[in-house]
Amino acid sequence: MTERFQQLVSWLNTCKFLENTDYTQPEPASNDASFRRYYRISVTPNSGQSFTVIIMDAPPEHEDCEPFVRIANQLSQMGLTVPDVLEKNLQQGFLLLKDLGNETYLSRLTEQSAETLYRDALQALVTLQKKGKADAKTLPDYSVDLLTTEMNLFIDWLLTKHLDIGLSASEKQDWLKLQKHLSDSAHNQPQAYVHRDYHSRNLMVMSEGNPGILDFQDAVKGPLTYDAVSMLRDCYITWPKEQVTEWQREYFLLLTKANMLSKNDWSGFVKAMDLMGIQRHLKASGIFARLYHRDGKDGYLNDIPTTLNYLYDVGQHYPEMRSLVRLLESKVLPAMERGV
Repeated sequence: MTERFQQLVSWLNTCKFLENTDYTQPEPASNDASFRRYYRISVTPNSGQSFTVIIMDAPPEHEDCEPFVRIANQLSQMGLTVPDVLEKNLQQGFLLLKDLGNETYLSRLTEQSAETLYRDALQALVTLQKKGKADAKTLPDYSVDLLTTEMNLFIDWLLTKHLDIGLSASEKQDWLKLQKHLSDSAHNQPQAYVHRDYHSRNLMVMSEGNPGILDFQDAVKGPLTYDAVSMLRDCYITWPKEQVTEWQREYFLLLTKANMLSKNDWSGFVKAMDLMGIQRHLKASGIFARLYHRDGKDGYLNDIPTTLNYLYDVGQHYPEMRSLVRLLESKVLPAMERGV
């Protein structure tokens, strides 16, 4: 038993929510791409049926629980399904949370179920964006510096560290122009409440109030299309382009109905969403490489090809992305095929 785990067990003994109950030893509940860990315990009250709750372990030297607590309250006030915070110790980095189950969208998505599940998720997203206008002002901005830092993960971790690829002087100049173009596109969109990780591993299948929404603590005020492209061009599951376009159109119509866009915004909306997806997948591919080299989590390496395929396929449609397509064709994809 590690010292950190012992601290967690000792904290549980002080939780008022668990008074007059019996509860089991914490067991791992899920993996996470951060320093956070999640545990599940079964709780049996002195009177009543047993139920389970989740413990979030967020070491304070790496994570801050305050945004999770604050944003959970905001989303709950909007009528969205999120884990209720039952107990908290922000100094130690422990939270006791309502358990939303273990059925992620990723585990339940099929050709038959996708239509209903995505419809629910798109409606919840528009609710977040419409009702979250005031709360978005309390969030950090998705600044140019943050967007650029995220894109640099592609160079620093995937190309340099993982694939041992260097850039020529002209490629470096092209890269700076590409980053500026993507950042400008992001900031020229309507700005909204952005979950920032709205995808199939963070959406839970619920019998009521579907979907359950997790991992929202990094929310920002940022580009309208960010969360939609995270879900529809998911790093963990792919769909036929025609199907994605249909969902994209459905989302657009929901936005127009909510008076967040007008119907003549369609072409600009599509381009903005495509370029937003390129920014996100540059970030994601770099994070997956970093998780392997820095954190020893090799499972995410299997998701890198999906992100690169998105970059290549979408990039070909825009002249501004030619330098990225050339880089992928000449250096990145060949290195991946060699199994570097």
